[in-house]
Amino acid sequence: MKISDKPFNICWFRRDLRIEDNHALFESLNDGPTLPLFIFDQKILFALEDKSDARVQLIHDCISSIKAELEKNGGSILVVYGNPLDVIGKLISDNKVEAIYTNRDYEPYARARDTEVYNLLESKNIPFRTFKDHVIFEKKEVVKDDSKPYSVFTPYSRKWKSRLTDADLEHFPSEKKLKSLLSVNSLPFPRLDEIGFSRSRFEIPTSKPNLQIISGYSATRDFPALHGTSRLGVHLRFGTISIRSLVKKAHTISPKFLDELIWREFYQMIIFFFPQTVNKSFHEKYDRIAWENDPKKFEKWCSGKTGYPIVDAGMRELNETGYMHNRVRMVVASFLTKHLLIDWRWGEKYFASKLLDFELASNVGGWQWAAGCGCDAAPYFRVFNPTLQQEKFDPKMIYIKRWVPEISTNNYPKPIVEHTFARNRAIATYKSALQGAT
Repeated sequence: MKISDKPFNICWFRRDLRIEDNHALFESLNDGPTLPLFIFDQKILFALEDKSDARVQLIHDCISSIKAELEKNGGSILVVYGNPLDVIGKLISDNKVEAIYTNRDYEPYARARDTEVYNLLESKNIPFRTFKDHVIFEKKEVVKDDSKPYSVFTPYSRKWKSRLTDADLEHFPSEKKLKSLLSVNSLPFPRLDEIGFSRSRFEIPTSKPNLQIISGYSATRDFPALHGTSRLGVHLRFGTISIRSLVKKAHTISPKFLDELIWREFYQMIIFFFPQTVNKSFHEKYDRIAWENDPKKFEKWCSGKTGYPIVDAGMRELNETGYMHNRVRMVVASFLTKHLLIDWRWGEKYFASKLLDFELASNVGGWQWAAGCGCDAAPYFRVFNPTLQQEKFDPKMIYIKRWVPEISTNNYPKPIVEHTFARNRAIATYKSALQGAT
């Protein structure tokens, strides 16, 4: 894969799909001629069941836009479908690569992948330079006084806010350094169909922050009938928007929205320090719960046919749009784990396959919170009453009627489980498991 006879840096894009305020890109361009690189990871794509997955389309579209912008400035981006270790191994063997720059990722798979790449580059005396870009604070930057990681959000948030300075929100003007791009001829860019995918029917929300929504976030965030949340999750996931610029805005106009951004970082650090929580409860004693795991009831939950309107509306919204309102996510997760006694991992996997804004750390953290087994979880005896949630947050049933039009007809199913029975059963089941763990 010969690119140039001249030495150059590689900036490896992953979950930072933007040119503006990109830390690794800025550092690479600052240090010399740079070839941007994006790898469609075969292992990740192979695991996706939906071959019209909107997330792949979003990535492809973002890379296409980046390519066009880079070409205006005399460079381009190399886009390859393959195994990252193989791709990078080929590039460094065929070219004079000075160093590889990238922004850090905290998920277990990404860290294992990066360790392999680091070991390969070290054997060739090529630096692997990584930077903080996906979060404001990472690793040991926000920890307890004894240097142990926080496992409760409130003290973490308090320390996070006390540490925040203007320097932490520094803009890295990578967009002004594009004259340092490696001058290249046309580079390959596989079409969606060449990597096994087609365009999705889902609509991707804009990456431009709606400041009016953010400023009114605390008043509108809990009502699913309103367009009262930012819808920026998918863009934070893939880095099409800078977290630094977003925190700057939130810090001045919405403390509640800032708290949600801090929750995101909290879960990123939980998965960094406790990677086992991807498939194990943070509090291991909760893995003793005797889940019922009824596949027929799980299917009714998935398809939005439980007989509980707000649960069904949420699941249908997810299936039809790739999105679900945040409040409703808590309700449907609580219903699956508490009312149906189905393992939180089943629900986490289903959300992972459907959510446009799926992010492993937040998804796992949210599901363990709902199931009562996470690091900063709702207590196991808290069982959301779906009917009361509906009456409080969708009192006129505007959201419900949007997604469950047959709600007032004989075609709507009866509840698959009675609330009081389900609540008492869940509490007894959890209590039995916890007593057995002591």
